[in-house]
Amino acid sequence: MNSTIYKKKSPLAVFLIPAFLFMAVFLYYPFAMNIYNSFCNITGLGTAAEGFNSPWYLNYGKLFQDPIMNTALVNTMLLMILTIIFQVGIALLLALLIDNIKKGTQFFRTVYFFPIVISATALGLLFNLIFLYDGGMVNQLLMKFGMTDMIDWKDEAHFLFTMMTPVMWQYVGFYFVIIVTGLNNISPDIYEAAEIDGASGFNRVRYISLPLLHNVLITCLILAVTGALKVFDLPWVMMGAGMPMDQSWLTGTYMYNQTFTMGDVDYGSTIAIVIVVIGVVVSQVANRIFKEKDY
Repeated sequence: MNSTIYKKKSPLAVFLIPAFLFMAVFLYYPFAMNIYNSFCNITGLGTAAEGFNSPWYLNYGKLFQDPIMNTALVNTMLLMILTIIFQVGIALLLALLIDNIKKGTQFFRTVYFFPIVISATALGLLFNLIFLYDGGMVNQLLMKFGMTDMIDWKDEAHFLFTMMTPVMWQYVGFYFVIIVTGLNNISPDIYEAAEIDGASGFNRVRYISLPLLHNVLITCLILAVTGALKVFDLPWVMMGAGMPMDQSWLTGTYMYNQTFTMGDVDYGSTIAIVIVVIGVVVSQVANRIFKEKDY
């Protein structure tokens, strides 16, 4: 009976065709239209294309001459690096610390994962209040410790720190859960054997935990790198309009601004294509550099 079910492939279509149609309508068709729109002249949201640009590659040429797009790309690449160092790095450190305590592990897991379930818009408003120039929590604390001049945390000297900090903080818990799950899959017998052989806690982490977490860490790194390209909500809420002086743009926020604020739909479509291309290239490069191992 069971073998007959698995031999018949036709029932699979009942489940696969609706899913494929859903993806075709809401993923493949919009993506194809986005490519088409990037070569067209569209004057505003909801308006039809007025034909192809002259020349047809006008928007792609504009990308190389747009200094704000260059700024957005640099900031996005910087965000990728910081994501690997701080999001994945801090998540790994916290997971290793939690793995070595006996009591309260569930409490810490809940606390570290909590930022993920909070709306990014709410977090953006919260951090706006924290970094507020007049009356913000950070400036009030600094005043308590003797600082006389308040700091504008959104000026040219501090905007990167102000924008990147909540992004790093929000997603640490996401990678923390993935790494903790990987640690739980390591057999306790391995640690017991190492302890009997006299291995210290540091050596157990170095020679057992980290090597056996290799594939999990590779997954986290790829997710972190590609996820940095999609960051939008927190920076948009905190650093709207690219403040200060168009220096805080990311590829995601700049695309949104061009499309929905400026109404330059065709150029926004072009930026979206660039984001997709960069994401595919970066993920492929990361897969080749950080290869998974078979154990």
